[in-house]
Amino acid sequence: MDWKSLYKERLCTAKEAVQKIKSGDRVAAPHAAGEAKEIIRALVENKDAYRDVEICQMLPMGGSTYAEPGFEPHFRHISQFIGGQTRETVKAGHGDYTPCYFSQIPNLWSRTLPLNVAIVHVSPPDEHGYCSCGVSVDYSIHAVKNAMENGGTVIAQVNKHMPRTLGESFVHVSEMTCIVEHDEPLTELSPPVISDIEREIGRHCASLIKDGDCMQLGIGSIPDAVLLFLKDKKHLGIHTEMFSDGVVELVESGVIDNSAKNFNNGKMVATFLMGTRRLYDFVNNNPVVYMAPSTYTNDPYVAGQNDNLVSINSAIQIDFLGQVCAETIGTAQYSAVGGQVDFVRAAAISRGGRSIIAMPSTAAGGKISKIVPFLDQGAAVTTSRNDVEYVVTEYGIANLRYYTVRERARALIKIAHPDFRDQLWDAFEQRFNAKADR
Repeated sequence: MDWKSLYKERLCTAKEAVQKIKSGDRVAAPHAAGEAKEIIRALVENKDAYRDVEICQMLPMGGSTYAEPGFEPHFRHISQFIGGQTRETVKAGHGDYTPCYFSQIPNLWSRTLPLNVAIVHVSPPDEHGYCSCGVSVDYSIHAVKNAMENGGTVIAQVNKHMPRTLGESFVHVSEMTCIVEHDEPLTELSPPVISDIEREIGRHCASLIKDGDCMQLGIGSIPDAVLLFLKDKKHLGIHTEMFSDGVVELVESGVIDNSAKNFNNGKMVATFLMGTRRLYDFVNNNPVVYMAPSTYTNDPYVAGQNDNLVSINSAIQIDFLGQVCAETIGTAQYSAVGGQVDFVRAAAISRGGRSIIAMPSTAAGGKISKIVPFLDQGAAVTTSRNDVEYVVTEYGIANLRYYTVRERARALIKIAHPDFRDQLWDAFEQRFNAKADR
């Protein structure tokens, strides 16, 4: 049967599609701007038909009502990344967090949490019957494969607003069990407001970036602040987990042209995207943008093949030893490891690579130092002291790699907020039996 006939045969409403889901099923759903909101809405509306359906989703941005109080008998949220909409769910015990590097999520499913259902959000099919996963390739491709291997169900929302991104981003109509046509704009994420502190952090980070470097950037005010100070650079490249509108501006101005990349030359490599319609229009059918699953983009041995790879990530706390906590506040799970360690290790492998942990020196309106003698009790170590390299705050840059623990502590205290330096030096003298550099 040709793909067009299959498409018509499998076309149904969202309400009909979610009837394929049974109590006790484990369902993977796309995340961030790639959420299949129409399918999730139908799933929630059909809640009384389910008991104990597990929904695996990383970062919900509007379609996570299944995780709200009152839905506990019907759904359980299983996440590898905690977001603002699901922190309370996990904290209250109505959901679970599974620690896992972003590059390893497909292995989690194949080894520990096999899927019964994969939900995907895709562009309309091309002339060969292939639909693109658009802005959320990351784990979607592997979710489809895992569900099919288990004899399960693949439910696709086909949306004309989903950009057709190129690369390893395609699912064929023949792999879909149910096809739901529903057009609605993707979730947009407005550019953040950048503070003076974040501008200073961005300026320091940019000083570590050279012409021809290949960058991994996250999302938020600090990565966007870094981009502000790269406008005089030349021939920068991108191999990253995700990028947003700020990168588009540097492409259009000629700063990012990927011409110096020795690996995937001429291509911007990413696994998911979040931003405004400007970003989504930019990536649509753009041969410069190469989207691939996280097993490729975030594999340290793949990303590390890029010479001069610079990774920039953030932290909640850093202790005197250089241990980075980027995912918990004490015992409370706040976010997750994501791709931080993947890219820190990729930068270490990369010839000429550098890794940067960038953060404001304080939290809670200046009341708490983020540089501390010890991580809070119960805090998770995200990036180990053996992996960390540069740490940047608004007060400067500390290079920790291959320095002694005393030298590390000294360097970190010097970029801590001045209001906390005396007490940090006191803790230094007590811990290391050494004189402070006050």
